[in-house]
Amino acid sequence: MKLLHLLPIGNFDGQLLRELGAALGGLFRVSFRVLPRPLDPEFAFHPERQQYHSSQVLAAMQPLLTQDCWRMLAVAAVDLYIPILTFVFGEAQIGGPCAVVSSYRLRQEFYGLPPDSGILRSRLLKEAVHEIGHTLELTHCHDYRCAMAASHAVEWIDIKDAWLCGRCQGQMLGGSGETSSAAGFRPSARK
Repeated sequence: MKLLHLLPIGNFDGQLLRELGAALGGLFRVSFRVLPRPLDPEFAFHPERQQYHSSQVLAAMQPLLTQDCWRMLAVAAVDLYIPILTFVFGEAQIGGPCAVVSSYRLRQEFYGLPPDSGILRSRLLKEAVHEIGHTLELTHCHDYRCAMAASHAVEWIDIKDAWLCGRCQGQMLGGSGETSSAAGFRPSARK
Protein backbone atom coordinates (compact mmCIF):
# COMPACT_ATOMS: atom_id res chain seq x y z
CA MET A 1 0.00 0.00 0.00
CA LYS A 2 1.36 3.42 -0.97
CA LEU A 3 1.40 6.12 1.70
CA LEU A 4 1.53 9.88 1.85
CA HIS A 5 4.74 10.62 3.73
CA LEU A 6 4.80 13.82 5.77
CA LEU A 7 8.28 15.12 6.45
CA PRO A 8 8.65 17.68 9.23
CA ILE A 9 11.16 20.41 8.45
CA GLY A 10 12.96 21.48 11.61
CA ASN A 11 10.81 21.82 14.72
CA PHE A 12 7.36 21.67 13.13
CA ASP A 13 4.33 21.24 15.42
CA GLY A 14 3.67 17.47 15.55
CA GLN A 15 -0.02 17.81 16.37
CA LEU A 16 -0.61 20.17 13.45
CA LEU A 17 1.29 17.79 11.17
CA ARG A 18 -0.86 14.80 12.24
CA GLU A 19 -4.06 16.81 11.74
CA LEU A 20 -2.88 17.85 8.28
CA GLY A 21 -2.05 14.23 7.45
CA ALA A 22 -5.50 13.06 8.51
CA ALA A 23 -7.21 15.75 6.43
CA LEU A 24 -5.08 15.04 3.35
CA GLY A 25 -5.55 11.30 3.82
CA GLY A 26 -9.30 11.80 3.79
CA LEU A 27 -9.25 14.05 0.74
CA PHE A 28 -6.89 11.91 -1.34
CA ARG A 29 -8.12 8.61 0.13
CA VAL A 30 -4.65 7.50 1.08
CA SER A 31 -3.08 6.54 4.39
CA PHE A 32 -0.35 8.77 5.72
CA ARG A 33 2.74 8.43 7.86
CA VAL A 34 4.66 11.18 9.62
CA LEU A 35 8.34 10.46 9.10
CA PRO A 36 10.09 10.15 12.47
CA ARG A 37 13.22 12.12 11.62
CA PRO A 38 12.82 15.81 10.72
CA LEU A 39 14.93 17.39 8.00
CA ASP A 40 17.18 20.18 9.25
CA PRO A 41 16.66 23.05 6.77
CA GLU A 42 19.90 24.93 7.49
CA PHE A 43 21.53 23.72 4.25
CA ALA A 44 18.87 25.69 2.33
CA PHE A 45 19.21 28.92 4.33
CA HIS A 46 20.43 31.95 2.39
CA PRO A 47 21.60 34.70 4.76
CA GLU A 48 21.36 37.46 2.16
CA ARG A 49 17.60 36.87 1.99
CA GLN A 50 17.04 35.46 5.49
CA GLN A 51 14.96 32.75 3.78
CA TYR A 52 15.17 29.09 2.79
CA HIS A 53 15.41 28.00 -0.85
CA SER A 54 12.48 25.64 -1.40
CA SER A 55 14.01 23.98 -4.49
CA GLN A 56 16.98 22.91 -2.39
CA VAL A 57 14.58 21.37 0.14
CA LEU A 58 12.87 19.44 -2.68
CA ALA A 59 16.24 18.12 -3.87
CA ALA A 60 17.14 16.98 -0.35
CA MET A 61 13.88 15.02 -0.13
CA GLN A 62 14.74 12.74 -3.06
CA PRO A 63 17.05 10.37 -1.14
CA LEU A 64 14.33 9.92 1.52
CA LEU A 65 11.82 8.37 -0.90
CA THR A 66 10.97 4.72 -0.27
CA GLN A 67 8.99 2.08 -2.17
CA ASP A 68 5.86 2.63 -0.05
CA CYS A 69 5.75 6.39 -0.77
CA TRP A 70 2.87 7.69 -2.91
CA ARG A 71 3.88 11.33 -2.39
CA MET A 72 6.16 13.09 0.09
CA LEU A 73 5.07 16.42 1.53
CA ALA A 74 7.58 18.38 3.60
CA VAL A 75 5.99 20.83 6.03
CA ALA A 76 8.01 23.74 7.38
CA ALA A 77 7.56 26.77 9.61
CA VAL A 78 10.39 28.70 7.90
CA ASP A 79 10.11 31.35 5.19
CA LEU A 80 10.54 29.80 1.71
CA TYR A 81 11.56 31.41 -1.58
CA ILE A 82 12.66 30.69 -5.10
CA PRO A 83 15.06 33.13 -6.79
CA ILE A 84 12.49 34.72 -9.10
CA LEU A 85 9.94 35.41 -6.34
CA THR A 86 10.00 37.29 -3.04
CA PHE A 87 8.53 34.25 -1.26
CA VAL A 88 6.52 31.09 -1.88
CA PHE A 89 3.91 29.33 0.24
CA GLY A 90 5.16 26.08 -1.23
CA GLU A 91 6.73 24.37 -4.22
CA ALA A 92 6.27 21.01 -5.92
CA GLN A 93 7.83 18.83 -8.55
CA ILE A 94 5.29 18.87 -11.38
CA GLY A 95 4.49 15.22 -11.96
CA GLY A 96 7.12 14.20 -9.39
CA PRO A 97 6.74 12.71 -5.92
CA CYS A 98 7.83 15.64 -3.70
CA ALA A 99 6.30 18.90 -2.51
CA VAL A 100 6.98 21.34 0.31
CA VAL A 101 4.71 23.86 2.07
CA SER A 102 5.41 26.42 4.77
CA SER A 103 3.19 27.78 7.51
CA TYR A 104 5.43 30.83 7.97
CA ARG A 105 3.34 33.32 5.96
CA LEU A 106 0.07 31.48 6.61
CA ARG A 107 0.01 32.54 10.26
CA GLN A 108 -2.04 35.57 11.24
CA GLU A 109 0.85 36.75 13.44
CA PHE A 110 2.97 37.32 10.33
CA TYR A 111 0.52 40.10 9.38
CA GLY A 112 0.44 41.65 12.87
CA LEU A 113 -2.85 39.97 13.81
CA PRO A 114 -3.69 37.75 16.80
CA PRO A 115 -2.99 34.03 16.33
CA ASP A 116 -5.86 31.97 14.87
CA SER A 117 -5.26 28.23 14.74
CA GLY A 118 -8.39 27.62 12.65
CA ILE A 119 -7.24 30.00 9.91
CA LEU A 120 -3.75 28.50 9.99
CA ARG A 121 -5.08 24.94 9.63
CA SER A 122 -7.37 25.95 6.78
CA ARG A 123 -4.64 27.78 4.87
CA LEU A 124 -2.11 25.00 5.40
CA LEU A 125 -4.53 22.36 4.14
CA LYS A 126 -5.38 24.39 1.03
CA GLU A 127 -1.73 24.94 0.18
CA ALA A 128 -0.90 21.28 0.81
CA VAL A 129 -3.71 20.17 -1.54
CA HIS A 130 -2.44 22.71 -4.09
CA GLU A 131 1.14 21.45 -4.02
CA ILE A 132 0.13 17.78 -4.05
CA GLY A 133 -2.06 18.66 -7.04
CA HIS A 134 1.06 19.87 -8.85
CA THR A 135 2.74 16.51 -8.17
CA LEU A 136 -0.28 14.97 -9.90
CA GLU A 137 0.51 17.14 -12.96
CA LEU A 138 -2.24 19.70 -12.34
CA THR A 139 -1.54 23.29 -13.34
CA HIS A 140 -3.10 26.48 -11.97
CA CYS A 141 -6.86 26.64 -12.32
CA HIS A 142 -8.96 29.66 -13.36
CA ASP A 143 -11.72 28.75 -10.86
CA TYR A 144 -10.83 30.94 -7.86
CA ARG A 145 -12.57 28.47 -5.50
CA CYS A 146 -10.47 25.49 -6.63
CA ALA A 147 -7.46 24.49 -4.52
CA MET A 148 -5.39 24.69 -7.73
CA ALA A 149 -6.06 28.42 -8.15
CA ALA A 150 -2.87 30.46 -7.90
CA SER A 151 -2.31 32.25 -4.59
CA HIS A 152 0.02 35.24 -4.46
CA ALA A 153 -1.27 36.41 -1.07
CA VAL A 154 -3.12 34.84 1.85
CA GLU A 155 -6.31 36.65 0.83
CA TRP A 156 -6.34 34.47 -2.30
CA ILE A 157 -5.89 31.35 -0.18
CA ASP A 158 -8.75 32.39 2.09
CA ILE A 159 -11.30 32.57 -0.76
CA LYS A 160 -10.54 29.14 -2.17
CA ASP A 161 -11.59 25.75 -0.85
CA ALA A 162 -9.51 22.71 0.05
CA TRP A 163 -10.85 20.65 -2.84
CA LEU A 164 -10.43 20.38 -6.58
CA CYS A 165 -13.04 21.63 -9.00
CA GLY A 166 -14.64 19.12 -11.37
CA ARG A 167 -12.34 20.13 -14.22
CA CYS A 168 -9.18 19.53 -12.16
CA GLN A 169 -10.53 16.26 -10.76
CA GLY A 170 -11.20 15.16 -14.32
CA GLN A 171 -7.67 16.07 -15.39
CA MET A 172 -6.24 14.19 -12.43
CA LEU A 173 -8.29 11.13 -13.34
CA GLY A 174 -7.70 11.57 -17.08
CA GLY A 175 -11.45 11.86 -17.53
CA SER A 176 -14.10 14.22 -18.77
CA GLY A 177 -13.86 16.87 -16.09
CA GLU A 178 -16.98 15.73 -14.24
CA THR A 179 -16.75 15.59 -10.48
CA SER A 180 -15.97 12.07 -9.37
CA SER A 181 -16.08 10.68 -5.86
CA ALA A 182 -13.25 8.38 -6.93
CA ALA A 183 -10.94 11.40 -6.76
CA GLY A 184 -11.56 11.52 -3.03
CA PHE A 185 -12.43 15.20 -2.91
CA ARG A 186 -15.56 16.63 -1.44
CA PRO A 187 -16.51 20.29 -1.38
CA SER A 188 -16.14 22.04 1.96
CA ALA A 189 -19.01 24.01 3.39
CA ARG A 190 -19.40 27.43 1.76
CA LYS A 191 -19.43 30.45 4.04
